[in-house]
Amino acid sequence: MATTQTPSWREGMSSDNIKGLVLALSSSFFIGASFIVKKKGLKKAGASGVRAGVGGYSYLYEPLWWVGMITMIVGEIANFAAYAFAPAILVTPLGALSIIISAVLAHIILRERLHIFGILGCILCVVGSTTIVLHAPQEREIESVTEVWQMAMEPAFLLYAALVMTAVFILIFHFIPQYGQTHIMVYIGVCSLVGSLSVMSVKAIGIALKLTLSGMNQLIYPQTWIFTLVVITCVLTQMNYLNKALDTFNTAVVSPIYYVMFTSFTILASVIMFKDWDRQSPTQVVTEMCGFVTILSGTFLLHKTKDMADGPSASLSIRLSKHAEEDGFSGGEGIPLRRQESSRLP
Repeated sequence: MATTQTPSWREGMSSDNIKGLVLALSSSFFIGASFIVKKKGLKKAGASGVRAGVGGYSYLYEPLWWVGMITMIVGEIANFAAYAFAPAILVTPLGALSIIISAVLAHIILRERLHIFGILGCILCVVGSTTIVLHAPQEREIESVTEVWQMAMEPAFLLYAALVMTAVFILIFHFIPQYGQTHIMVYIGVCSLVGSLSVMSVKAIGIALKLTLSGMNQLIYPQTWIFTLVVITCVLTQMNYLNKALDTFNTAVVSPIYYVMFTSFTILASVIMFKDWDRQSPTQVVTEMCGFVTILSGTFLLHKTKDMADGPSASLSIRLSKHAEEDGFSGGEGIPLRRQESSRLP
């Protein structure tokens, strides 16, 4: 059996797979860099207007923010195109590289520093997410976008979608006004929950486009346009609250936590919608669960980094640095470092 698997893997590394690999690597670089460029734009906009973290939209008039936004869009397009050339099991784990790129650039450009245990937390997050993705099953063959629609209309996924929308509305209207400025999980929770629905819709659109290009027109089906509308709505929501998270918290922490939660909810949505675990062995499922535990461990370390650095005065320092930043700071590069030193991290 081993001798037959090796040739099949070698055959899989075709020119298309290499194109997908290059696109996925490019996507990670662009997305990782976009976090830094967008935050530079948010900081410049916040110096002359109302910060995004407190409800302002002055960043929309900042060219640097738009450069970051375009960079992120290019990365997302490259990531989307990578799935057209290479299997998801090859492309998806490479998304973790954007975390490393973002953290390195934040250290160099934004002067944001991460505690040694924060670095370990990032590593655990990447390892856990990679473990889950590497043991995920292959996608099933789908011949029409209506087949994807039927999966989305099954009771299990409808229940998941209803729970996600309920949680999102509770976070937006109840928790964000009270805890948005002090708890990173509120903003990131909205982005991740909505993101899981957007990925399912993106996958449906990708299938529709692939089938259309192969000669089976899927654009005539209303389901294709419904999925497109869902993607637009979800992406706009993610953009809004991701901007707030980036403007309020340390980029080196926003990136890995967002990646971990986004990946976790996306895999959960895929398991429910496409019934991935029905085609897996118990060993594969257990391995994926171990990946979840690893992710939780990494997230825990990221959250506890500030406590290990600053001790019991963390909660007081959070509020002090918040007012100092909003009222008494006019420079450009000192915000992230001061946040780090005064336990601005969640």
